[in-house]
Amino acid sequence: MMSARSFSKQPKEEGTSRSSSDLQWPPESQDFFGSIENMSMPESGNGSDQLQAATGYVIGVTSSIFAEHILSHPFIVLRRQCQVHHRGVWYHNTPFTIITVLVQLQRHQGVSSLWKGIVSVLMSKGILMVNETVISELTPLPKEVTRHSSPRKHLEHLLLKGLSYIMATPFLASSCIETIQADVSSDKPGPFDFIREGLGRLMGWGMPQTTRLLPVYTLVLPTAVMGVSQYIIIQAARATMLSTFRQREQEMRDKSTSVDGKEQEESLYNKYFPEMMANFAGNLLADILLFPLETVLHRLYAQGTRTIIDNLDTGVDVIPISTNYEGFFDCFRSIVMEEGVSGLYRGFGALILQYALQAGLLKFSKYVFEKISKELNPPEPLAPIDRPRSSDRLTQQRQPQLATLQQQQAQQQQPYTNYMEQSYRSTRR
Repeated sequence: MMSARSFSKQPKEEGTSRSSSDLQWPPESQDFFGSIENMSMPESGNGSDQLQAATGYVIGVTSSIFAEHILSHPFIVLRRQCQVHHRGVWYHNTPFTIITVLVQLQRHQGVSSLWKGIVSVLMSKGILMVNETVISELTPLPKEVTRHSSPRKHLEHLLLKGLSYIMATPFLASSCIETIQADVSSDKPGPFDFIREGLGRLMGWGMPQTTRLLPVYTLVLPTAVMGVSQYIIIQAARATMLSTFRQREQEMRDKSTSVDGKEQEESLYNKYFPEMMANFAGNLLADILLFPLETVLHRLYAQGTRTIIDNLDTGVDVIPISTNYEGFFDCFRSIVMEEGVSGLYRGFGALILQYALQAGLLKFSKYVFEKISKELNPPEPLAPIDRPRSSDRLTQQRQPQLATLQQQQAQQQQPYTNYMEQSYRSTRR
């Protein structure tokens, strides 16, 4: 899965630096175009605040990096192999069929067969980062933008993203080949072999000179469109979700303040979990919407490379890739005509499994955040309220009745008392 990331340095035209974590909901002047990789530790605050920030940073970075780059890689391998397997009987559009193949691959080739190409995938993302940095230093194109940046700055920022993908196209193609080729049919590549193969494909060296091998210049535009589109979808979904979370949390704070007159302190969960949720939703939406484009792109990467992949119909043997597409639109049209529209979604079941596991990890992270928030910010004990006992309440209820009864008895005895006083006085006389 190719993903476009933005780094959380302040844009050159802003002239200020941020000291708060990008995991926190951004205020009106803060950048919405960050990611889980942009988190920074706050530089000020008391010991409790620093402890909470460090805890949120560790949990957020660990769970996000583990889910996106480590836990997801076996499903990325399966997804890409399904996408380039144009003769496969099973399309694996649902996760139920892919599970059986997953078990067979693990049984016959071992667990390592699902982690092939992970080094090249991580290094290719590093190449994208280096490209963005170099281009931003050599050109006036901004590396980061905020929601308050001008439309021109946004377009220049997207142009920077596109140029970085164009420069990384041969390395992304060679990285894709490493993830789909079968281990039993070739030696395991070294950590820098994909760079050598990418340079060879760029210069016309080292790769098999076949008539089916597409030149790099036919791949740069689809690669750039794929990367920039993914970046736009991720950041738009992320900004929308963060804004929704922020508004809802502000409403809850206002209600709690109006009830007890005391502003509620923001918990660790409210600080960091919304960012993780927003990144998860953005990546999921981008992968779903761009899945057909990714299928076409991966087939163009693999054409003419004489790559042998695992047969995902059985999960036991291997098969070669043999296609003859002339370009992006020819590949798209051929897939629809020969395999149907569902052919563009080969391996979609692996994507479902990938994000199902990520959702489970996200749920566990939520539980950890809530648990730690309660430990670091325990609720203030309520003052004891003196409530009268039931016997006291009965006595209080009976007192008015007893008083009324005593008054009535006194009024009834008043004439007799007067008569006795008069009799006593006459007897004395």
